[in-house]
Amino acid sequence: MRNPLSNTVVDIKPSGIRKFFDVVQTIDGAISLGVGEPDFDTPWHIRDEGIYSLEKGKTFYTSNAGLKELKQEISNYMKRSQNVTYHFDDEVFITVGGSEAIDLALRAMINPGVDEVLIPQPSYVSYEPCTILAGGKPVIIELKGENDFRLTPEQILEKVTENTKVLILPFPNNPTGAVMEEDDLKAIAKVIEEKDLFVISDEIYGELTYKGKHKSIVSLPGMKERTILINGFSKAYAMTGWRLGYACGPANIIAQMVKIHQFAIMCAPTTSQYAGVEALRNGDEDVAMMRQQYDQRRRYLLDQFKKMDLPCFEPYGAFYVFPCIKKFGLTSEEFATRLLNEEKLAVVPGTAFGDCGEGYIRISYAYSFEDLKKAIERLKRFISNLNA
Repeated sequence: MRNPLSNTVVDIKPSGIRKFFDVVQTIDGAISLGVGEPDFDTPWHIRDEGIYSLEKGKTFYTSNAGLKELKQEISNYMKRSQNVTYHFDDEVFITVGGSEAIDLALRAMINPGVDEVLIPQPSYVSYEPCTILAGGKPVIIELKGENDFRLTPEQILEKVTENTKVLILPFPNNPTGAVMEEDDLKAIAKVIEEKDLFVISDEIYGELTYKGKHKSIVSLPGMKERTILINGFSKAYAMTGWRLGYACGPANIIAQMVKIHQFAIMCAPTTSQYAGVEALRNGDEDVAMMRQQYDQRRRYLLDQFKKMDLPCFEPYGAFYVFPCIKKFGLTSEEFATRLLNEEKLAVVPGTAFGDCGEGYIRISYAYSFEDLKKAIERLKRFISNLNA
């Protein structure tokens, strides 16, 4: 029988995050700090709006590009948060989570077998495989711990070729928690214009920053026209299961993304879209409360790492810490596997986010203080045994 499978798909490695998540489900008493999912329930007023939409029988398809009211609210949000104007009718598009938007942006922009995509790593697991599935060539830029995992103009220039078309900008960053401040963005914007690149800016953690307000590259002169901005509701509003995201960008690119979405998905879930309207209209206080809680957990973990002499740069975004475990002489995979087997504590090896994540582990603090305190005791014991 002929092989029914695509070699391209078969050759893509499964997510390293899910590997440890699946294993931990089989271990009694295990604590997982591996999955980037808020421990908060979706705020009640947002859930209530979703329920109300069902009670009113609003269960039909929306337009392919999404509910008009939601696109208007996203346009309003971009104006008040970044002082950037997007026309809701043709520059804003509703997707099934931010991950779909990443996939669609790459498929809409990449010429298979020709175009190269610059991907800073460590970073979210989807960028590289989505580039491959779109027929593009991933070109990895290794972010450096000594530079707080920020992207520099020199790193871009080192990797750019005549075939480079797209730069992924994954900040605030998963897994490192790194952020790009305005001066950082201005520096790379010059290179982006000089080399005539386009940007896919994944800003799903934009509301979760702990050192000033998040600055988007689209707010800089000339960058809105070159950028697909990707965001969503999963992280800031604790709406992971609602599967609701969006993209903002030039109308000609958005139109092609909608075309693919039209054939593959039809539209994002209608109930989720009505809930999203309520989140953007009345959810600022919820976001502020959750951000404050995450910040307390972030500072607690950094303080505990310092006490146990575990090196970790201070992250100012998302809800992850990325401590360095190189001094223990174990690979990231070995460290995470032994920690799970010996102490029933699950973290994610840094290599799940690219080869340059070797020597690090990702710990999520989107968990309760109770779980974090138990986890720290287990981590302390494990490190003490390694040092013995």
